[in-house]
Amino acid sequence: MAHTLILGGIRSGKSAEAERAAASSGRPVTYVATATAGDGEMRDRIERHRRRRPDHWGLVEEPLALGRVLREQAPSSPCLLIDCMSLWLSNLLHAGEERCREERDDFLKALIGYPGPLVIVSNEVGLGIIGMDPLTRRFGDELGWLNQALAQRCQNVRLVVAGLPLDLKSGVPSR
Repeated sequence: MAHTLILGGIRSGKSAEAERAAASSGRPVTYVATATAGDGEMRDRIERHRRRRPDHWGLVEEPLALGRVLREQAPSSPCLLIDCMSLWLSNLLHAGEERCREERDDFLKALIGYPGPLVIVSNEVGLGIIGMDPLTRRFGDELGWLNQALAQRCQNVRLVVAGLPLDLKSGVPSR
């Protein structure tokens, strides 16, 4: 089954594009949410996403252990829509260096073996300015490296700009 990475900036339409891709997979869909509602604004964002999703989609909320989620879902292999890598990476960076490395490596390994379709959402942050502080620069570096690793492992990569999808890689086998 095809794995698809959907990249875009904030409010680019990447989540809506991912939802369309998941719905068209022909499989039951399970939404894997990585966000945690740490403040009112984030709670509002999460609620907007919830309202947009069909009621019959499954939901798994997991801020850290995405590799474990893929292994648990593998027997029934629904289409997993994972939204999003930037929030997941932020959670990992706050969890500590060792946990960050372990969870990232575990997820990338589990991704290759997942038998169902995957739709993965991530922010493209490499088109902006260089961060002013070390943590912001590290986040940009780590997300850029993660996006590259995902793009290598996914058969399809799509960039969304102003609600318009552009296929960067289509149907190419994972390496």
